Amino acid sequence: MRIGELAARSGVSARALRYYEEQGLLDAYRSDSGQRHYPESAADRVQLIQMLYAAGLSSRTIAELLPSCEAKVSTPQSRARLAAERDRIDAQIAALTRTRDRLDAVIRVSGSPDSGCTWIADQDVAAEASLSATP
Repeated sequence: MRIGELAARSGVSARALRYYEEQGLLDAYRSDSGQRHYPESAADRVQLIQMLYAAGLSSRTIAELLPSCEAKVSTPQSRARLAAERDRIDAQIAALTRTRDRLDAVIRVSGSPDSGCTWIADQDVAAEASLSATP
């Protein structure tokens, strides 16, 4: 099938399909005129790629995991890789939570016209704010 048909069938833009091909996630063969053609199985592969992207994985990680996913084989290496990705996401969540807490402290302080945003009650937030303000 041609790229337009695959895009329509999978609900993914032709640009995304070209990107997947550049990243080594999707294979296409070229006609004599240079048009991309995909096997029927490409639609399923695109859906799998989309699911893995939605799980927060990078294209590099997806490329590493695709062979195991398509073979429906779970290896200790693939499980370890997925666990490492989960740990990375957990760390990002923790960092975002700390950032939100700092912003909440700034919002609380900014409610007082006398504060001038110079006093933050939470010592952890205040200490971190002073550290990040240091050049």
